[in-house]
Amino acid sequence: LRLRERRVSERLEDIEAELSPRFAEGEVGAEDGEVSGTDTSVSICLVCGFESFNLSLYRGVARDLRRRTEGRVNLSVFSDRDVENNAGEVEEALAGSDVFFGSLLFDYDVVQWLRERVDPVPTRFVFESDLDLMALTRVGTFTMAPPKDGKKAGPPPAVKKILELFGSNREEDRVAGYLTMLKFGPKLLRYLPGKKVKHLRNWLEVYGYWNQAGATNVLSMFSLIVNEYAGLAGADSKLKTDEVTEMPNQGCVHPNARGMVFKDPASYLEWYEREGPLRSTGAPRVALLLYRKHVITNMSYIPALISEMEDGGLVPVPIFINGVEAHTVVRDLLTTAREQDKTTLKKGAVQVDAIVSTIGFPLVGGPAGSVEAGRQQEIGAEILSSKNVPYVVAAPLLIQDIESWEATGMTGLQSIVLYALPELDGAIDTVPIGGLVGDDIFLVKERVKRLVGRLRGWIDLATKPRDEVNLAVMLYGFPPGVGATGTAALLNVPKSLEGLLKRLKGDGYDVGDLPGNVDGEGILTALRALEDARAGAAHLVGAAEEAAAAVGAEVVREEVSPSELSRWLSFPEHWGPTEWGPLPYLPDSKILLDRLEQQWGQLGSPGQLGATPDGKYACLGLRFGKVTVGVQPMLGIEGDPMRLLFERDLTPAPYYCAYYKALEFSWDINAVIHFGTHGTVEWLPGSPVGNTGLSWPDVLLGNLPNVYVYTANNPSESVVAKRRGYGTIVSHNVPPYGRSGLYKELLSLRDLLNEYREDRAEGAALREPIEELVKATGLYSECPLEREGEVLGFDAWVQELVSYLDVVENRLFSEGLHVFGQVPTDAQVEAYLQAYGGEAAEAAEISHLLRRSDEELDGVARALRGEYVLPAPGGDLLRDGPGVLPTGRNIHALDPYRMPSETAEVRGAAAASKILDAHRRQGSGFPETCSVALWGLDAIKTGGDSVGIVLALVGARTIRDSTGRVARFELISLDELGRPRCDVVANVSALFRDQFKNVLELLDDLMLRASRADEPVEMNFVKKHTEKLEREGVDRASSRMFSNPSGDYGSMVNERVGSGNWDEGGELGDTWVSRNAFSYGKGGEAGNARPEVLKALLETTDRVVQGVDSVEYGLTDIQEYYANTGALMRAAEDARRRRG
Repeated sequence: LRLRERRVSERLEDIEAELSPRFAEGEVGAEDGEVSGTDTSVSICLVCGFESFNLSLYRGVARDLRRRTEGRVNLSVFSDRDVENNAGEVEEALAGSDVFFGSLLFDYDVVQWLRERVDPVPTRFVFESDLDLMALTRVGTFTMAPPKDGKKAGPPPAVKKILELFGSNREEDRVAGYLTMLKFGPKLLRYLPGKKVKHLRNWLEVYGYWNQAGATNVLSMFSLIVNEYAGLAGADSKLKTDEVTEMPNQGCVHPNARGMVFKDPASYLEWYEREGPLRSTGAPRVALLLYRKHVITNMSYIPALISEMEDGGLVPVPIFINGVEAHTVVRDLLTTAREQDKTTLKKGAVQVDAIVSTIGFPLVGGPAGSVEAGRQQEIGAEILSSKNVPYVVAAPLLIQDIESWEATGMTGLQSIVLYALPELDGAIDTVPIGGLVGDDIFLVKERVKRLVGRLRGWIDLATKPRDEVNLAVMLYGFPPGVGATGTAALLNVPKSLEGLLKRLKGDGYDVGDLPGNVDGEGILTALRALEDARAGAAHLVGAAEEAAAAVGAEVVREEVSPSELSRWLSFPEHWGPTEWGPLPYLPDSKILLDRLEQQWGQLGSPGQLGATPDGKYACLGLRFGKVTVGVQPMLGIEGDPMRLLFERDLTPAPYYCAYYKALEFSWDINAVIHFGTHGTVEWLPGSPVGNTGLSWPDVLLGNLPNVYVYTANNPSESVVAKRRGYGTIVSHNVPPYGRSGLYKELLSLRDLLNEYREDRAEGAALREPIEELVKATGLYSECPLEREGEVLGFDAWVQELVSYLDVVENRLFSEGLHVFGQVPTDAQVEAYLQAYGGEAAEAAEISHLLRRSDEELDGVARALRGEYVLPAPGGDLLRDGPGVLPTGRNIHALDPYRMPSETAEVRGAAAASKILDAHRRQGSGFPETCSVALWGLDAIKTGGDSVGIVLALVGARTIRDSTGRVARFELISLDELGRPRCDVVANVSALFRDQFKNVLELLDDLMLRASRADEPVEMNFVKKHTEKLEREGVDRASSRMFSNPSGDYGSMVNERVGSGNWDEGGELGDTWVSRNAFSYGKGGEAGNARPEVLKALLETTDRVVQGVDSVEYGLTDIQEYYANTGALMRAAEDARRRRG
């Protein structure tokens, strides 16, 4: 403080000279707006957002104020939820208020609602909220209104000038410097003339009281506001204010330290080594970043969290911060055994083995870092990479209660805070550790035990000698019985497995007598033989052992008894509300076993999948030293192995459970590598987002570190592996691209067309052969000579055919399979570059990045050493550019707040225009209803083209808030639109549903507003269909976002087709309807069955739209196209036919 005061003193004259003209111009308050002290009563309206945990404190202060002033000061306390659920009462309170106080308000609808109503309130304090709302701050003549030059709202010049004195010269530290300024600002302003800075000083002092929190501070804060800006009449009307009771902006705490606050981690550990519960044990240390307001308001979950970590054998280093300065703490006060450059460290830094954030948001900037201008992803990754230890987010839910989390999973905004934004920094193994019950935060200790166990797993990998580490490599064999063992999307598994085993050997892992010429195909042959030998027949076991020996492996066989499996799947009998938290019900210790046996019968029953004749479960693998290679077991009953993925009440087979638990408890595996895209464990029933203790992926993976090799172009499904399956993703490249070319009849057709074009006069005789060949090849449906009753000129038709064949000939496709960790040849690099195009400089960059494919093996090696794996966006080189390279990275999806991107909105509008034009060319006018597929993978790769299509069809555009986030979809006026609004029924994939809940809520809100618009029904088909359903008594008739039941995945059409369990196409359409009649949107609409709405919309569906954005996959490559879009088309055709 003395140093800062000296700096201020040295620059005082410059500051005063700078500020004085602005005071004169009225930018910062002089004496205008002061109160006369004649009011007999004062009304203050408080609305808080992310600090709903403080509501009880604020209500207590409100009661105290009324008592002290004999009812003359009335503080009305609300949360942002009250604006949505009890708007009338909030509006009434605002209408008669002298002061408005808002904090941590970000929800767009709430912000807009308040902006429309708080302007008449004479005094307004708004802290740490949406910038547009903060711009309404008015304290005397001190305001935060946007400057007259049209720039965005922000700190006024006086605040900016003082801000220059704080923080470092780093751009990413500016927000952290702002906190320091707010703390010391009132003290420093005594150097400037008091009259000129009165209102600015008052604003800073009010912030200081609020930021320091606590009942005494908050009471003094409102007393100061009343005294200065809403004075009470009477000589003794001044309310007593105390000096701010301060707590440092950051420091360390421990429940055993009896209220002590340690100035830095070193001071804390000095105390801990004397008095801490794990002193002198050498236990691993874990930095624990805590939200400062939770510490100073004595949230009970914090000491419980610290104690639980110690019970698990970890020394916590609990550092409380405001949130925006997390990166400075990690950079300056934490170091690790692996950090190379320690020049940034400050005095008081300590060494840790892992970093856990209980705050969420991005590392750089915290909540402020979630806005476009504040995000510094590369800096966050650079800081974490220098520390090179696991970075984990484990936070309580502050926007959602525990009951709704357990029932339907994490909501959109909550999942963005805990998952999507931290994943941009490379966070892994996110574990929700509690949530709201009413307005209070409760800890779920069972979740903390999972957090601790997984942390121990990663730390063990870092400290255990490599030749003692037990690894499991999990391959896939779906569908069973058709030679699929050892396959994965776009990956040459045998060759890749060879490279992985060689790398493990080179890195010092025990791989036994691995031959120099590892035979990947031979390994797969041995694994298939193992599957045949599972029942234990002697001759089959012998054949499997011979095949294993031929590749340098031995067969490992673990027979898990029903009693062992029962023990592994049971919770401790003494567990009660202390461990499970305030769930709506108390799980029984054998709840998982009960569910398992309810479906599969008693464990070990004769004939159970994977069971031996004596009722045990035979778990088989090939062991190379301490590396076990196995095949992921089948999920369900024979003949329907994927069934349980799509029925939430089902469970994996006992054999499947036995195999995964045997990895952890029988074979003592330290880490599992899921090898390729993709396995099944992350798709098991459970919470869609935010694992609970009853989610099967969480149950079976337990505390095993999970290194997941995944194709770089599939961030949508990799996110499921990351969030539900605790996967640390290591991406691999896609194969090189080739051109499809022409073949057989198409080559003949091209020759005929060229011959005709060379001499049209002589080529007249070719007209009939050309027409016959076009029909024979099936091109006539794509390029008809006669359309809409008119015959196209033959020359024009020939030109159209030539253009069409050019497109077909040059269509890109994936050529071959990628070998993990293998650098592409020069010819393969050239194939990538030819497909990409671009300038020479960009081609050189891409060529260099492609040749870094060996970093894929480096990524696996880093993860297996318990190191930090660099994050990167997943995507497609051809669409997303070189930013998706190099591979070997922990890929993430896009920021859900930014969907659709501005480019995607434009592309979607263009696509919608073509859809409408095509329909009108058929003489059908405008379509009443279109079905549009909203799929996760395509949406991520395009930035939301499909969402742009929906907006354009309905007639809407995005509204972005001051941070650049998409905040609302606004209806375009009919005059501007120039056509009717089309209705849209969205075919939402389960991946889109789980990853983009915020987008579904915005779309649902759009459809509701469209259905209520004051427009004629002949110009608004959304309104037309909704009102018809409402007249029939249908509830929530504006629902348009349809998907599978919450927590379920898939339409089950594939399963019916695969099993042959259908006779005609209508049955497949009915299956699709039954599986996709579940509505999603705002107001708790999270998978409610609304088949009557869906069926009615299908009756009016004229167009079915499925965007395909992939070079690697076409319509015939992925069965989901026919299982979803094809079945939907059939369901719509049948519905229209029934309607007549």
